Amino acid sequence: MKIIVLMGSPNIHGSTALLVDSFVKGAQESNHSVEVIDVCHANIHPCIGCVKCGYEGPCVQKDDISKIREKLLRADMVVFATPLYYYGMSAQFKTVVDRFCAYNSSLTRKHLKSALLTVAWNSDDWTFDALEAHYKTLVRYLDLEDKGMVLGYGCGSPSMTRTSNALQQARQLGKNL
Repeated sequence: MKIIVLMGSPNIHGSTALLVDSFVKGAQESNHSVEVIDVCHANIHPCIGCVKCGYEGPCVQKDDISKIREKLLRADMVVFATPLYYYGMSAQFKTVVDRFCAYNSSLTRKHLKSALLTVAWNSDDWTFDALEAHYKTLVRYLDLEDKGMVLGYGCGSPSMTRTSNALQQARQLGKNL
């Protein structure tokens, strides 16, 4: 299976990156092809709502979203990887998701598999409620097949993440695909 991981953390050495690395190792152990795209350091601009794409054509903005679009439309699975920022995905990651509108129908027709990898400082049982709801809505709207979520409670720093069970969960998720 060809997997694209959209890495939505601006901290390339942070807890989200640790989860992504573990997931990739597990997926590769099961002979899956995995490409990680660092969306936070790519040249991606917010949607301007001009609708010149017609919700399926090319975007008028000439940035890296066209490369991401091509890769997603050739993939079998997309993994959303983001830290929890004020109970939602990072702004950089949300910018990418908002740009899905220019190829929404193509994404929906793909019936991609999907997963969510996320971390948060908090460990309250409600910590991920809003992000989970957003992810589940994307799964439903884009007709994705959810393969699982790794919710890294209490993973606010790499050292906290290394002592949690989130890394093992991410590796198992990748391995069990």
